[in-house]
Amino acid sequence: MRLVIQRILEADVSVDGETVGRSGKGLLVFCGVDENDGQEDVAYCIEKTAELRIFEDDEGKMNRSVRDISGSLLVISQFTLLGDARHGRRPSFSHAARPEKAIPLYSAYCQGLRERGLPVEEGRFGADMKVRLTNDGPVTILIDSRRTF
Repeated sequence: MRLVIQRILEADVSVDGETVGRSGKGLLVFCGVDENDGQEDVAYCIEKTAELRIFEDDEGKMNRSVRDISGSLLVISQFTLLGDARHGRRPSFSHAARPEKAIPLYSAYCQGLRERGLPVEEGRFGADMKVRLTNDGPVTILIDSRRTF
């Protein structure tokens, strides 16, 4: 599972002009599911997302998690995070999970965050979404349950 996590002041996502999800101060998470991902990858990403200390404390150090600041999350499915552009000019998405596998794992990730008491809103899986955000920092973190950077 591959995540791009952005610290935000606010964000929203719309489909066909209708807002389907929004978040105040917290995290915007773009989530891509690999064909080889399973429940262990989901659990790893839930833990990392919920406990990631990227919000500043009173001394200006990144010591607080989204839970510590009573923040919220907007999670957007994004298979293009699995794009491999190392060869040629057109990315290959052959490692992105098919919807029948990706949807349950994506849903389990969102539900796992909710079970930790975090408010989570979502985009619409597979839709053409428009995402607006006010990035805070900017702070952007990459998390991949299978690879190191």
